[in-house]
Amino acid sequence: MELATYLVGGAVRDELLGLPPSERDWVVTGSTPEAMQEAGFRQVGSSFPVFIHPETGEEYALARTERKAGHGYHGFNVDFDPAVTLEQDLERRDLTVNAMARDEAGTLIDPFGGQRDLERRILRHVSPAFAEDPLRVLRVARFAARFAELGFTVHPETLELMRHIARTGELGHLVPERAWQEIQAALASPRPSEFIRVLRAADALAVLLPEVEALFGVPQDPRHHPEIDTGEHLYLAVDQAAALGGGPEVVFAVLVHDLGKALTPAAERPAHHGHEAQGLPLVDAVCERFRVPVATRRLARQVGRHHLRCHRILEARPGTVMSLLEGLDAFRQPDLDAFIIACQADYRGRAGRADCAYPQGPYLREALQAALGVRARDLGGEDDAPGPQLGERLRQARIRAIGEVTIPPAQ
Repeated sequence: MELATYLVGGAVRDELLGLPPSERDWVVTGSTPEAMQEAGFRQVGSSFPVFIHPETGEEYALARTERKAGHGYHGFNVDFDPAVTLEQDLERRDLTVNAMARDEAGTLIDPFGGQRDLERRILRHVSPAFAEDPLRVLRVARFAARFAELGFTVHPETLELMRHIARTGELGHLVPERAWQEIQAALASPRPSEFIRVLRAADALAVLLPEVEALFGVPQDPRHHPEIDTGEHLYLAVDQAAALGGGPEVVFAVLVHDLGKALTPAAERPAHHGHEAQGLPLVDAVCERFRVPVATRRLARQVGRHHLRCHRILEARPGTVMSLLEGLDAFRQPDLDAFIIACQADYRGRAGRADCAYPQGPYLREALQAALGVRARDLGGEDDAPGPQLGERLRQARIRAIGEVTIPPAQ
């Protein structure tokens, strides 16, 4: 078979949508690993050969087929014989909109109707082999979130295949790191709520994130949450986090900040006293399951524990403000932006409250700066005071400085 190179996947899809491609991937037919290395390409990956172009740094993969041989993302036998055709390579892909290519002359190659599905705004599987890879449940939900604002929806037959995957138990074999990559990418999308909606529709949220699934149907006090349902609040809040410019770590913190509400006894609802502390073990469980990075986990715990304290900070005494700053470890890590955006998203994530002002954020930043402006060497007094006494004097001086900060008027 004659050697040929094709631009494939997301770059072709995004170009047809009029979007700037984030990266360009290539497929090579009629070649071998040895030939690629002789041409100067650097091989990476162990399960199948992917090569880095010596000048552009772009990825080139040999055309391949896959056959299910076990559980999970790695449970496949891969064939990258030079005789594998481009169409065979495209057929193994997840969605028709990702199964298009352009040849070296720029001609579109679209054997599975991807361009038509782009025009119809449909996310549709290429073949029944879609159901062999459980990671595709997360991928489809991620694409639904990424393209929600363009009007894309998941084809009913594709959604049914996703339900089939959830029923078979295959989601339990996902590699945690790969699953987190998909979740993180989905939370970086313009409409992260759509990711959750699609997972729920596919019966997959209860398998992957049962702590989040448990929030749907849990009532809240309508005086504070006109939307009432905690799950509906979650949809609004994560989209607010994205709209406010929060990265995926912020959206994740918002996603898990209310997990404790599912533990409130029915007789005590719609109040949820103490849900902040009750939710922390559930936050930890989610983070362990997907091996969430340490910094992302830290922020999620901070938001879960302290979001109500931040909402009420304008009525708090200076000593209480100081305690919150200490709880956030703000004197060692003084960047509060991610925490404040997450709290603001929670505050605005209520029906009819999307444009509410959040003066708590600027006030908390000013309070921190006032406290940071007080240093031990400026306190005066005896230089040889014991450490604990000096530390308490410093703390009290910082509390007094916080007390001098002007509290914004109530909105």
